[in-house]
Amino acid sequence: MCRSKTSKPQNETIGVKPPSKQGEWVSSYDPFDPNQKVPSKAEIKASIPPECFVRSAAHSFLWVLIDTVQAAICAYAAYNFLPQDLPSPTSDPLTFIAYLVGWNVYAFCMGTVLTGHWVIAHECGHGAFSTSKALNDTVGFVLHQALLVPYFGWQYTHAKHHRRTNNLVDGESHVPTTASENGVGDNGERLGAYAWLHEMMDDGIFAGFQVFTHLVIGWPIYLLGFASTGRLGADGKPLNGAIADHYRPWSPMFPTKLQSKIYLSTTTVILTLLGLAKLSQTHGFLKVCVYYVGPYMWTNAWLVLYTWLQHNDPSVPQYGSDEWTWVKGALSTIDRPYGIFDHFHHKIGSTHVAHHLFHEMPFYKADVATEAVKGYLGPLYNYDPTPWYKALWKVANTCHYVEGTEGVQYPKSMNDLPRTGKMKRKIE
Repeated sequence: MCRSKTSKPQNETIGVKPPSKQGEWVSSYDPFDPNQKVPSKAEIKASIPPECFVRSAAHSFLWVLIDTVQAAICAYAAYNFLPQDLPSPTSDPLTFIAYLVGWNVYAFCMGTVLTGHWVIAHECGHGAFSTSKALNDTVGFVLHQALLVPYFGWQYTHAKHHRRTNNLVDGESHVPTTASENGVGDNGERLGAYAWLHEMMDDGIFAGFQVFTHLVIGWPIYLLGFASTGRLGADGKPLNGAIADHYRPWSPMFPTKLQSKIYLSTTTVILTLLGLAKLSQTHGFLKVCVYYVGPYMWTNAWLVLYTWLQHNDPSVPQYGSDEWTWVKGALSTIDRPYGIFDHFHHKIGSTHVAHHLFHEMPFYKADVATEAVKGYLGPLYNYDPTPWYKALWKVANTCHYVEGTEGVQYPKSMNDLPRTGKMKRKIE
């Protein structure tokens, strides 16, 4: 077992934090403080026991087996204990209620378990599953494609996300929009659709809208290239509104050399969808929805929830290219507590700082590595003890845009803009 060792960071200097509400967690990481020093990646790595970087295919496969057994238990319980056909709400209301409640509970449980498979496939994409690239890609491809994830396409963009974390220009996924992109003028005027939408809603309703859109449709619209992508294509040129999806081999998101792999991933997604269509034809569309679509949506929700909370807080900075460094970006990641879900999701949310620093480290060593970097980094390590559901609501209320794409930027809230009342009068 690895044991942590600690020492003090030294080296590169980073650069006043926005006010926060009393009682809220605030990151101690302050890029404007000349007394805070950012260590190099090598210095951080030296604080972690070397055995934490040892990858074991056998150990990784054990977790695939555990996750698969958990999924099989969920499927067995659903098949044997839940009504298989939709009862009539009028002639058999109790069975109808049992059907609705039971299948929703199943969807949550199975989706939660399948997120474990998702995380292991993500490990494969990083090369953390084993020392064999072929084995990593084979296992990752099978697990991700079964969940309609284009493995090679997402592997490429996710690697870019790690290379450019919290870079406002060349980052990838959960890249904040700017004030102007959100329809906010230089003096806080509401000039566009997003700002008008907020004007029409109560702050709480708008936060709920944020949660709904992120967790329910956020993942598919990201894969389709309609949200949260970066500002630059694979060629380093601005996208300028071009759709950068994960499915077309010629998408501006991918270099030409990757085209054959993108064809393979996209073709397999299509074949999976055709398989689901065939099952619908044989067993009924509703059966496919309750057994597969419901859990699939929960898995997507968990995925977006984790990534949203790992990289967003009003006290954690985003950087323009003039201020960004790789270590600064990696240290802008946030660990949070997830309780029992840590077991099912392999601590992807509570050890994410260590993961961003060293993505090739297997997840089953990340908890010990986290203790090591926590002791070494001190105030540079971000850990928010707020329960994840409260943190989700906080982020949905406070992290809506940044002022621009240069320098050091902190997320801002639409709630702080003055309301003109114009949209309300138009509706009335």
